[in-house]
Amino acid sequence: QVQLVESGGGLVQAGGSLRLSCAASGRTFNSYTMGWFRQAPGKAREFVAAIRWSGGRENYADSAKGRFTISRDNAKSTVYLQMNGLKPEDTAVYYCAAFLGPLLVFREEKDMDYWGKGTLVTASS
Repeated sequence: QVQLVESGGGLVQAGGSLRLSCAASGRTFNSYTMGWFRQAPGKAREFVAAIRWSGGRENYADSAKGRFTISRDNAKSTVYLQMNGLKPEDTAVYYCAAFLGPLLVFREEKDMDYWGKGTLVTASS
């Protein structure tokens, strides 16, 4: 059974940092693109960042470029999202997702194969 388990969310002041983790288990993810979406209250779920499990190529939403960094540790089967310079508008539930497809196609919620349950990030002003 595939599981994606997020951790690392919390409350931080604007300008602060958090690192989210996504522990993946239940299958081999070598052919997958892994990444993060987020959903703010009253808004649709949106793409944040993605990484190829094999090779490590990355892609980011414009809102994440320059502030967030996605990475993975193959030995630990874990994907990370380092978030710096957090803003109140980054407040959302952050979800880990896995997609059996190319990096640049990891964009739409409906295309994802697996989801975690989410972790809440709150950046206070």
